[in-house]
Amino acid sequence: MYRPALPWDQARRVASAAASPLPARTARLDEALGAVLAEPIVALSDLPPFASAAMDGYAVSGPSPWLLDTDDTRLAGAANDAPIRAGTAVPIATGGPLPPGADAVLRHEDAYVETALHGGRLYQRDPLTGIPDDTGAAVPQGTDVRPQGEECCVGDPLIDAGTIVGPAAVGLAAAAGYDDLDVIPPPNVAVLVVGDELLDRGLPRPGRVRDALGPLVPPWLASLGARANPPIRVPDSRQALLDEIDDSTADVIVTTGSTASGPVDHLHDVLDHLGARWIVDGVQVRPGHPMLLAALPDGRHVVGLPGNPLAAVSGLLTLAAPLIASLCGQPARGLATTEALLLDGATPHPEDTRLVPVRLEYGDTDVVARRLRFGGPAMLRGLALADGMAVIPPGGGERGTRVQVLPLPAIP
Repeated sequence: MYRPALPWDQARRVASAAASPLPARTARLDEALGAVLAEPIVALSDLPPFASAAMDGYAVSGPSPWLLDTDDTRLAGAANDAPIRAGTAVPIATGGPLPPGADAVLRHEDAYVETALHGGRLYQRDPLTGIPDDTGAAVPQGTDVRPQGEECCVGDPLIDAGTIVGPAAVGLAAAAGYDDLDVIPPPNVAVLVVGDELLDRGLPRPGRVRDALGPLVPPWLASLGARANPPIRVPDSRQALLDEIDDSTADVIVTTGSTASGPVDHLHDVLDHLGARWIVDGVQVRPGHPMLLAALPDGRHVVGLPGNPLAAVSGLLTLAAPLIASLCGQPARGLATTEALLLDGATPHPEDTRLVPVRLEYGDTDVVARRLRFGGPAMLRGLALADGMAVIPPGGGERGTRVQVLPLPAIP
């Protein structure tokens, strides 16, 4: 059955709309990292939960000098709510609860202790001379004190739903009282590398080439927010490809190769046999024209990438990125681009969009995209040096025009 190739920008939108977010689940904090919040994080506790010392020193009450009780040190983690009287001080550690009646904390480096037979006496040092100040000055109220609720109070919204859970978010959630979070889990993705000609080690030789996509595709998918499994090598056999797709329990199956209509390209036939619903079958883009997207009857998605390396990357950017972003509940992320000024002209295609590796240079007033060499469908040399892929619309590519640039994965 003939299915027309879609324009590039339409194919991206169709891929983005092809999936709904995966069902939310409750995850421990250590499991939530990298997932997307299904519910907002709201403070379950005041932060700090009690007034505490911001520095090591002395909790003081009233003006100096203070009678120092060295037997009553207030430590972090120790529950001691005994008050102190005006004119007295107690040692306190950073994070220690501020005693009731204390006005401020005097830092160790700003303090002078005069020992005596019946107890010590604490003075504040003059900030200019370092000499103990016996004028009866007081430490300003609240100095080096972390007030209860300074960062947030119970019920305050902290992080919105739809946010990717990073290390700082996990730390904040723990501080605010959470043991687990409701998240949209990363989609599980199976990677099937198809081709009898592929070597997984050693030098290429006549008729055999190294597999570049097995090492490239899983980390790329991980950068998109997926949980990518190690690649599975699949021979150029209809039955082998059918078995791997049919047996997979992944949310998304990404194949490399077998998307065209050659004598051993079996993917279309296999998907038809499995009763797949075709979503995208070919895209008007160079490289990567024979990419595809289909949904299996049980809801799993199949993204078919062409076998040429740069063409496969084009498929990742065009179909896999928006699909995975939608499964994660972040459809806008999958369609993100950066605008830049094209410094070097690119050869236009009269009908198809071109994706061209570029380096980005950030000036005072503009972002400039410098086109890189070695941008053929089977090449990765240009991509390895690139910051992004410039989107050259049909008939476009003139020097000095503004183009959209697709981001490439950041190095973790």
